[in-house]
Amino acid sequence: MKSETSNRIKINPGFWSGLSQLGIAPHDIVRQAQLPSTIVTDLVVSTSEYFAIWQAYSELMGDTAEAIIKLATVFETAHYPPAALATFHARDYRDALNRMARYKRLCPPEGFRISENDERCTIQLEWQNANQAGPPVLVGITLAYLLELGRRGTGQPLQALSVEFMHDMGDESVLAAYFGCSIRTGAACNQLTLHRRDLDRSFISYNEELLEVLTPILDQSLSDQEQNRSITDTVKWIMKRSFTRGRADIRYIASELGMSERTLQRRLTDEGVTFKQLLAEARHEQALLYLADPSLEIKEVAFLIGYEDQNSFYRAFRQWEEDTPSSWRVKQERWRGGLVTD
Repeated sequence: MKSETSNRIKINPGFWSGLSQLGIAPHDIVRQAQLPSTIVTDLVVSTSEYFAIWQAYSELMGDTAEAIIKLATVFETAHYPPAALATFHARDYRDALNRMARYKRLCPPEGFRISENDERCTIQLEWQNANQAGPPVLVGITLAYLLELGRRGTGQPLQALSVEFMHDMGDESVLAAYFGCSIRTGAACNQLTLHRRDLDRSFISYNEELLEVLTPILDQSLSDQEQNRSITDTVKWIMKRSFTRGRADIRYIASELGMSERTLQRRLTDEGVTFKQLLAEARHEQALLYLADPSLEIKEVAFLIGYEDQNSFYRAFRQWEEDTPSSWRVKQERWRGGLVTD
């Protein structure tokens, strides 16, 4: 069960303006995505519609890499929504990235985690509320935007240390030229690694007065959104983040939410679900996501969704899909191959 708001994504009007600058009319995107024309003015779409819009943009551009870099560089800072605009007026690159990680939750489905270690800062892309990963062009745009943030904020031609993508991204030479490093595809996750020293660079666009106005507004918006978010969505999101740590049990989830196990069980009962049901749903959704990546072995998928042995995963998958993981993967690959051929 999903909350009403978790599948509603706002599209910033500046997105359509950016496309127009590239010579692509909004209605061409909508037509390519086979969506109602009213979406251009409604500005609120479902996750599947959101992904379809990005995929349509990529198809109209012809090459995923070209689509990523052209939009990332042509998009004017003034067109960003308030949550993103605030980051350009942060004190330094580190402050900007941390603000972006926090306020990105206002704009699902993509989000990211930041970790600093030795001379590296790694930013890993995550999907907040979606049952599937977004199209490659959205992945690329998100990571390119984070580097673009640093370049525009500092006024320096910053370069990445490394960039990794799970899927094919088109002309990798285009991406390598933009990011300033080699590009790796077929990776286990989508992530951008920066030189940690760059995070200390001050922003020439720092505006303390503007941040004093925007920060309370954004914090309140985030608080309101999280209060309205169903406990079901929150529990599943935490589960998916915890599988590989072997900590997706009710005690751990309850502690993450700051409540007792009994309170968590009661809240879930109020929403008509059980912890066991949610655990199965979260594993099912993540299994389909990982199986779509041919670089992952079946035993790796089992581990990534919290199964200690492959046989338990096979039994569960048969209950979910009435098929084996291997057979399901083959059928999906054939289906995708048919789409490409057509």
